[in-house]
Amino acid sequence: MTTPAEDLLDRAAAAALSLAADRPWPQIALRDIAVAAGAPFAELYVRADSKAKILAHLSRRFDQAALNADAGEGAAAHDRLFDAAMARVEAMEPHRHALIAIGKSEGLPRAAVRFPKTARAILEAAGIEATPVRLAAMTAVWARTLQVWRDDEGALNRTMAELDKRLKQMAEQLAKVGAGF
Repeated sequence: MTTPAEDLLDRAAAAALSLAADRPWPQIALRDIAVAAGAPFAELYVRADSKAKILAHLSRRFDQAALNADAGEGAAAHDRLFDAAMARVEAMEPHRHALIAIGKSEGLPRAAVRFPKTARAILEAAGIEATPVRLAAMTAVWARTLQVWRDDEGALNRTMAELDKRLKQMAEQLAKVGAGF
């Protein structure tokens, strides 16, 4: 069950995505998001005083999709990581146009701030401890996967192939430094 604060942030996140699908992200103000969400601006501002906080909430919701992925009892670590990462990608997919537009206007440095949290969610969803070296490796895998996803419309075949390839490379590299799983 969601709290009233979470409900407000969920509505604001949905409104932000809707607005971003129709107009450039820099032209959207927090007040615009409040209006589109049907929420009093002051109430939204108390919960999220910037668009960045709305995006952080949205990112947590997408991370939740990874955390909710079935870890697959007895499945190989690669398969569990793949399933968790793809669950997140699939949660993002209906909002592709808006997310790509937001990402382009934000720029990579701002967007990349959220990557380690997502990488941690994917690792934890797969039942793999997010040690610093694993977290760094998974963050790199996630960044590259997103880069391919942006250009991969349709069945996500290129995204899945890239994720599979990068996860295999990650496992090999981590094994070499004694941080495998």
